[in-house]
Amino acid sequence: MTALTSGSATAPYPTPAASVAQMLVDRVKQSPRQEALRFPVDGGWESLTWEQVSRQVYDLAAGLLNLGLAAEDRVGLICSTRYEWILADLAVMCSAGATTTVYPSTEGADVAYMLSDSGSRIVFVENDTQVDKLRDQRARIPAVEKVVVIDGEGDGDWVLGWSDLANLGTAHLASSPDAVAAAIGDIRPGHLATLIYTSGTTGKPKGVELTQSCWTYEGVCVEATGILTPDDLQFLWLPLSHSFGKVLLAAQLQIGFATAIDGRIENIVENLAQVRPTFMAGAPRIFEKVHARVVQTAKGEGGVKAKIFDWAFDVGRQASRRQQQGLEPTGVLKVQHAIADRLVFQKIRARLGGRIRYLVSGSAALSKEVAEWFHAAGLLVLEGYGLTETSAGTCLNRPGNWRFGTVGEPLAGSEVRVADDGEILVRGPGVMRGYHHMPEQTAEVLDADGWFATGDVGEIDEGGRIRITDRKKDLVKTSGGKYIAPSVIEARFKALCPIVSQMLVHVDGRKFASALITLDPDTLAQWADNNDVEGDYAERTRDARTIEYIQRSVDELNSTLNRWETIKQFRVLGHDFSVETGELTPSLKVKRKVVESMYKDTLDEMYTER
Repeated sequence: MTALTSGSATAPYPTPAASVAQMLVDRVKQSPRQEALRFPVDGGWESLTWEQVSRQVYDLAAGLLNLGLAAEDRVGLICSTRYEWILADLAVMCSAGATTTVYPSTEGADVAYMLSDSGSRIVFVENDTQVDKLRDQRARIPAVEKVVVIDGEGDGDWVLGWSDLANLGTAHLASSPDAVAAAIGDIRPGHLATLIYTSGTTGKPKGVELTQSCWTYEGVCVEATGILTPDDLQFLWLPLSHSFGKVLLAAQLQIGFATAIDGRIENIVENLAQVRPTFMAGAPRIFEKVHARVVQTAKGEGGVKAKIFDWAFDVGRQASRRQQQGLEPTGVLKVQHAIADRLVFQKIRARLGGRIRYLVSGSAALSKEVAEWFHAAGLLVLEGYGLTETSAGTCLNRPGNWRFGTVGEPLAGSEVRVADDGEILVRGPGVMRGYHHMPEQTAEVLDADGWFATGDVGEIDEGGRIRITDRKKDLVKTSGGKYIAPSVIEARFKALCPIVSQMLVHVDGRKFASALITLDPDTLAQWADNNDVEGDYAERTRDARTIEYIQRSVDELNSTLNRWETIKQFRVLGHDFSVETGELTPSLKVKRKVVESMYKDTLDEMYTER
């Protein structure tokens, strides 16, 4: 193993609370009447204070205790991103249980496996669709004693309504007022808090065991970065069944800022304008979509407006590059930048609410070109890094030490090391306890000294920042023996061609690299209207002018690549990848092996033609 290490296990950070539940207790004591959660209701927004959140959570937690939930007992949670998800999760924490998170898009058989493997006794579900899914699998989940439905009614037997559980809790607290406080007092930092199952595309999903101390550590370490304050307002859309979303909840409990929450991805831009948050975290696909939409809108206007837009971004990039070197624009550039900001950049920031201080990107690689585009417009994207097995938050670029193309320094208390084969290793309080019921698989990635093998390949720069180059298992080799890192090429291409949604580079064992490409429906529609390309989505993807445009973008991409990396053949698919059709994870990452299997014939065709 090389000696190249970044971060320090002894770096200072505040002492964490004993549990997530204690974080809530402390937060209510510090800011009982400050806004905690904001959520959409009938076209408007309503809010709950920390005190109001606590009262609802305690009723639900007492209801779980009334049902017999004991310390570290698992409770399933199958729901989209909404404020009730947070209340349910906190209720599990305050009853000393552990949450088994399940994406609502998960198929019934996989849901049954996760609930059965975790031993979940109670399950929160969003609606009757999820209830029906569990009914269909009931023979496979005998340990599930009760189902609590958020939008729906109880059946007087197996299924309880949301208010039914709260009423049970109210009655339990009437007879045992200290029941929840006593449960919280018994929670220890090493107790299980969350089971999050990996996607399982190469085998059975693995349940990642994350303890109370994993989340409390994440909360204090985000606070220690100093980038957020109690006065901030977050807009949250990320899937809360994903560890990235859970980190943001831990940070909120620790710091005390308010969160506006709405998981409907199609409403993000509209919600940003209404909520006017000061920060938002997201997956790269969201930033790519914003970039593409703005660029296509500007090109569609044409004429003087398009020329001003292009000029402004040329100036903005010059200013950004000076700032990346620690310098500010001066002289003529300073004057031009002020004009560009007034004519173009202020309007872009206004579309995102006008108050964004930081955007945070995680869960996959963000194109350096897209990050620079946002920065040119006055929006700094701080890219971070982590895995489910490291509680998501391991590294983060800081406002005073950031560099595009890296994921920043490790958080205080965490260490990152590069092994001899280039694999990134992580050690620290955020690392998982292990895989549930899988000691052999745990031993394969977690050694006796606490180092977790991430499966990512990368390096450490002179500033202690980590640069991830690819997934170790995704590095592919041509038949001529040359290695290619697909994710780097894919991210670069999406910045070059705004109408593209996804690119999957395929090459393993082949003579050359090929690609499957999908187009973003919204930006394709804008581009097609601007270029008189008629037809529905599928027809437009086949149009010769569309293919010609993509070919020019591929040629531009190839001009930046090594000869063996260049894309010799590509196919544009007649539909975009989606979570529902199985090509994307709920955090919008492409399931590489799944896609290569689904489109094997298309891939093979590109090699038989040559």
